[in-house]
Formats: sequence, C-alpha cells, structure tokens
Amino acid sequence: MKKTLFALGFVTSLYASAALAVSAGTVATDSVSRRAAAYTSSGTTNTVNRGYQGLANVYQQNQRNTYYMVTQPDVDSACREKIYNCLVEYCGDVTVVPGQRTGRCQYATESELYNYALLCLQKDTSVLLPQYNTNTKTGANGLNTAARLCPPYVQQEVMSYLSMANMADELSKSHSDLCLQRRQELEAAMACHAVALAYGNETTSMLTTQLTDACGAGVPGGSAEMVTRFANAGNVGANVWGWAEKILNLDMNQKGEDWQMAVDSVLASYTNRMNLACGENLQINTASVSTSDSSQPSTLQTVAALATGVAFPTTAANVENPYENQSLYMDLTTMSEVYDYNTAYQLVQAAMSNPATTQNAFLTTAQLSSMQTAYIRGTKVFIIRDSARCYIVPVQTMTTQETNLIAQMFASCVSQ
Repeated sequence: MKKTLFALGFVTSLYASAALAVSAGTVATDSVSRRAAAYTSSGTTNTVNRGYQGLANVYQQNQRNTYYMVTQPDVDSACREKIYNCLVEYCGDVTVVPGQRTGRCQYATESELYNYALLCLQKDTSVLLPQYNTNTKTGANGLNTAARLCPPYVQQEVMSYLSMANMADELSKSHSDLCLQRRQELEAAMACHAVALAYGNETTSMLTTQLTDACGAGVPGGSAEMVTRFANAGNVGANVWGWAEKILNLDMNQKGEDWQMAVDSVLASYTNRMNLACGENLQINTASVSTSDSSQPSTLQTVAALATGVAFPTTAANVENPYENQSLYMDLTTMSEVYDYNTAYQLVQAAMSNPATTQNAFLTTAQLSSMQTAYIRGTKVFIIRDSARCYIVPVQTMTTQETNLIAQMFASCVSQ
C-alpha cells in the first residue's frame, strides 16, 4: 500500500512539473513578470515589440539627434562655408603667403564681391543640411537649399572676408624686404628732420654738411635725394618775392616763414612711403608752430610802404595764444563702421553741436568731450577711422601749408 501511494505521489509531481513548464512558456508578451512590457514614447503598453524595445528606439533616436546637433553644422555655419567657398573661387584663398591670392580681387570693392557671392549662391541648389533632408526633399521650392537659406548671410560674410584679406595683406607686407627698406629710410628721414630744424637758418653749406652726415648716401636708408629735399625745404627763393626778400635782407640763406611746416611735409612723405610698403598706419605729429609773428609786415612790405607812403594793415591782433602747441588734427576711431564721407561729416558736425553726454552709436562720451575741447583750442581737422576706412573732415579753414601737410600725412584717407 505504501508503495502504491509513493508511486501516485511521484506521478502527480511529474504532472505538476510539466504543467508548470508549459505555463512558463506561454506567458503573454506584455507580461511585466517576465520583463516583457514595452513602453512607447507616450507611456502606453506596446504588445507588438518584445521587451523594452520602444524605450530602446527612443534612446537610439535621442543619440542620433545629439550626434547631429554636435557634429553637423547649423544654418549659419553651413552658409558661412558656402559663401566663403564662393569668394575663394572668385578671389583665391586668404593667406599670408605672397602671390597666392589672385590679382582679380586686389582692388575689389565690397559691392563687387557681394554681387558675385549672390550669383554664386543662386546656382547652388544642393541640400544645405543633409540631416534634415528626409522631410524636405519632396517639398516645393527647395526649402533646404543654399540658394534659399544663405542670401541673408552674404553681407556679413563679405565684410568678414575683406577684413581677413586686409589683415593677411598687412601681415605679408610687414614681412617683405621693401618694408624693411622703407623703415630704414624713415629712420634716416627722422634724423634729417631734426637736423633741418636745428640748422635751418645756418648757411647752405653747413646745413648740407650736417644733413649729409645724418641721412646721406652712406647712412642706411639715406640718400643724396633726401639731403636735397630737406636742404631746400621752405626755401624763400622759390618765388620772385622770396628773392626780393633775400636781396633786401642781404641774406641768401634765409628760410621762409613756414619753413618748419615744409620740413614736416618732407618727413610726412617718407612716413607715407613706409605706411604703404608695410601696411601700417604710423603717424608723426610734427606740425610745427611758426615762431614769427605773421601780423608784422615783412621787409618787402616795409620798403614798399616807405616808397609809396601807404602802410600795410596788420592781419590780426597781437593776442597771445595759450594753446599754441595744440595739434593741427585729431585722430579718432569709431565703434561702428562708417561707410561713406557724408556719414563721417555728419558725425563730426553732431559732435560739435551736441552735448558730450548725447548718446552716440559711433563715438564715446570721452571722445566727444575731447573733440569739443580740441576744437576750442584750435584743432582744425578730425580724422575719422573705422576698421577699414578713414576720412578727413576739416572744421576750420586751413592754410595752404596745413592743407598740403594733412594731404601728405593721410594720403590714403578720403577728403570729400
């Protein structure tokens, strides 16, 4: 009997194990007990995918979006590349190696580059951002093309290209042999400038000897032409009245009233030569103030008055100028671009007529205050600069010598 009960128990246990095994293999696909529940992005149970396939898909899509966000360009970056390639095709790549850029754009204007970049983009109907092309490749009018998305970026990219090209040109110029020669020439000219001012009223032979020692042919950068130019600067004998002055004074070595200004003009010409060769903007403020009193009659006027009995009137009252060393010009750099002379002129006029605390998009309050103070003290010209241009804006009437000096010192600036 015991054996029979043992056999029945053993058979019962076998059936129970088989039933348990069958139930284990027939659990529903969305049963949480078997970790088979699948959640979609909306949080509902998904009975189609096994496991957490919905979460896996969302994670994969998020990783893909993150990859594109980090490694793929946005519209602005992609358009920069497109526009730069257009400009490189037309002008050549920006480089500091001399001769690498083509000569077509050496004197290209902003409008020329702007027009070419627009024409180049109009032909570019390729996909701008490939990662977004799935939903737009069947869209109308090419929604994801460079021709449609990039024209608004042309203006700023043309300015960026011109700025880079300008800096590359300046860097290549500063490394050139011609720049080194012009620097030595300017050093010799500065030495001769000091000698000419110190020995200007000495005899011609003594002045020439001193100039030859300072900037003659044996001095690096010096030459006989330089000596001659400084020796003859401000010579009274340049006109018939000057010769008459010399004869009456019995002084064949006399210099004219504004001979210091003439010497400064010679030095300014050598400064411009160096600036053009090196791509720099060196300025030497050497505007000398005449020590003679222009209100007094000259020797020739005195002799003529004695002969005719008619006195020459004085041209100005003998008033001492407390600001006799005030600079002839003031150089200012604006915070924003000034694209034409009219804007620069209006800017100076506004600075002269408005309070210094008036809000201005181009100049700071300190600059406006300095301009007004300089104008009161006798400054006659304001040089307005931005990142690529400069303008000469006079605010008072200048003499011929002052006009020539400013024109030589700022030969690259627009005067009207």
